Amino acid sequence: MTEGFVEPGEEGPVTVQVSRRVRPGREADYEAWLHGIVEAAKDFPGHMGVNILKPSGKTGGGYVLIYRFDSFAHCEAWENSSARAGYVALLGDLVEGETERRRVTGLEAWFELPELPVTKPAPRWKMSIVLVAVVFVLVYPLQLIVPPLVPDWPHWAKTLTIAIIQVLAMTYVVMPRVTRALKSWLFAG
Repeated sequence: MTEGFVEPGEEGPVTVQVSRRVRPGREADYEAWLHGIVEAAKDFPGHMGVNILKPSGKTGGGYVLIYRFDSFAHCEAWENSSARAGYVALLGDLVEGETERRRVTGLEAWFELPELPVTKPAPRWKMSIVLVAVVFVLVYPLQLIVPPLVPDWPHWAKTLTIAIIQVLAMTYVVMPRVTRALKSWLFAG
């Protein structure tokens, strides 16, 4: 594999950030539109959730819609769907200016802060340092805890159990907290 390139299906989750400025007085209409498109997206395979940020200084005064799919293919299916196109067509005069879009795949998704949209991901070397430390801190104790709890399981089942616990803990518990704690270093400059 060449650096930066992966095979289809190996890219991991895909996160898309869409920022829009809503015309003054149309906020309620836009929020109703958001509710509709979010509900439509939930029915698509691989949908992993949505965050909506209301306008603030951190969002540059615009609404930010952040949605996630488990793979590039599932994200593309949603983005090219007639359901999404129908909702986008309804935007009409609800918004003004250019829509800003950003897509993140793989490791970058672990280093996102929904409350702080960024235009540039953290440098890969910083992400690598953090991930090595976090993986070690999680896997080392799991290797000491899991095997004694299930001594009769085959080695592959113990390893799979450790991997599942580690990935779920990193995705939903550890990485959001670590990224938040290290955000000034990770996103410096």
